[in-house]
Amino acid sequence: MDQISKYNLVHKYEKRALLIAINCVAALSIFFFGYDQGVMGGVNTSHSYVDIMGFGHWDDATGQAVIDKPTLQGGINAVYYLPGTLFGAFLGGWIGDRYGRIKTIALAALWATIGAAIQCSAQDYKWMMCARVFTGIGTGILNAITPVWATETAEYTSRGQFVSIEFTLNIFGVVAAYWIEYGTSFYGDGTSSFIWRFPIAFQIVPLICLFIVIWFMPESPRWLIKAGREQEARYILGRLRGESGEDGSRAEAEFQDIRNTCAFERQTAKPQSYFAMFFGIGSGKLHTGRRVQLVVWLQIMQEWIGIAGITVYGPTIFQLAGVSAKDRLWVSGLNDITYMFSTLICVFTLDRIGRRWTLYWGSIGQGICILLAGGLSRVTADAAPGHAAGPGGAAIFFVFLFTAIFGATWLTVPWLYPAEIFSLEIRAKGNAWGVVGWSIGNGWLVLLCPVMFAALGEKTLYIFGACNVITIPMVWALYPETNQRTLEEMDLVFASDSIWTWEAEKNYKLLVEQNPELVQAARRGHSVVDPETGMRMASLGGRISLDTRQAGNGGGKGSGEMKMLGSKDE
Repeated sequence: MDQISKYNLVHKYEKRALLIAINCVAALSIFFFGYDQGVMGGVNTSHSYVDIMGFGHWDDATGQAVIDKPTLQGGINAVYYLPGTLFGAFLGGWIGDRYGRIKTIALAALWATIGAAIQCSAQDYKWMMCARVFTGIGTGILNAITPVWATETAEYTSRGQFVSIEFTLNIFGVVAAYWIEYGTSFYGDGTSSFIWRFPIAFQIVPLICLFIVIWFMPESPRWLIKAGREQEARYILGRLRGESGEDGSRAEAEFQDIRNTCAFERQTAKPQSYFAMFFGIGSGKLHTGRRVQLVVWLQIMQEWIGIAGITVYGPTIFQLAGVSAKDRLWVSGLNDITYMFSTLICVFTLDRIGRRWTLYWGSIGQGICILLAGGLSRVTADAAPGHAAGPGGAAIFFVFLFTAIFGATWLTVPWLYPAEIFSLEIRAKGNAWGVVGWSIGNGWLVLLCPVMFAALGEKTLYIFGACNVITIPMVWALYPETNQRTLEEMDLVFASDSIWTWEAEKNYKLLVEQNPELVQAARRGHSVVDPETGMRMASLGGRISLDTRQAGNGGGKGSGEMKMLGSKDE
């Protein structure tokens, strides 16, 4: 208790009020992430930036930048993800599990602040690329640990809503970046470097705020128990869940279960490296390698379903539709605002219809929109003079609708899923693998998009449409539902040796039917399985294997028998 500062908000707030405070600070972190992504869109078209970086020239006749070296332009953006956020994710997962969630977030905020300062003072493309890598590392650390901190403090019944609200702030960051750049575009004669340096420097403001306020927030009680700081953990859990009556009993039960699990894991489990996690070495019935593959590919596909393509090609569609250069600025800004408000749909639906159905309807809607946007773009380009407004306006509508559907579906789930499905001992590292997937998908696509659109034009959108189609059977076959299940319950969901979702669900139901106390215990908040051995601890003196056996009537094949090992009741 003495280690918790007297200024920590945990002393002043409890239950919902404390959760809201945590959510706001996590949202501030996600706001920076959105702002830093959005700011480069306007920077890339700035007169001064194009000249200084040397990847294009300014066409005075059209009032637009002409890109002569798309690979260099894409490379400056891509190094932010590869190696920036990719390395930062691995670093953040390791630091987060070793030194705690709060210190890791503070370190990332400070790191990214320095990176932003280096970026806004860049004098050539080499300087900028180094600055982008440095900032990307800070962003990767933040993205690896912030969702973990948020999910470890949230109630399992509203975990999706909790994270969805944060991603509304993420897109608000994109919107803020766009409109700040829109305002600076009117500065002077349009050639000043202030037009792009100020928007980049502005991200220092939320980072400094985050660095200051994070020290007043409570640490994850789960990490505190791992670190042996049990008195602090018990107090914080009580403040999060309630300290009196039934709430107090539930908080104490959750504390005892987590403590017993951690004690058992310290006696039997070996720390898992990233290498071991990737190949599932020593994970037993937890099938960690499978989980890593799921989160990596979910994040990669989030990028390849087309949001990056729509972002890149959207202004071209506006141009084909006859929207002037100046009007394209506010039309794009209006699209971002629509994008932001669409994320609120996910706030109210994600915990009701689940993760899988959210991805399903998103893939269907996005696929239809992006294919129609591509087709209508071709019709608009081929239309006779004076006849482009109709198909062009329809193409713009589907661009708006695509971004709205993405904001309501695929924006949030690929970030929430990695923070949900890993065990406590490796949760920060597990979430880091999700950020790695996002870094690969984003870096790869940011580098390829200028080249793809230069070679294929609107036909590139057809590729993204096909990717949306691919994700439907992918999610159906491989991704189990996590909605309304505790973080610890995920060990039961992934206990099956089969990769197929229907087998995982059948195995999960079998475990629940044979041993209902497993789920009841999980819902009180403790890990049901040891991360290394795949064994669930009944108490400090016993454990239960999650190996369901296919036996006949009494322990042979088909019975789904649970084998007791070292039980106190023996």
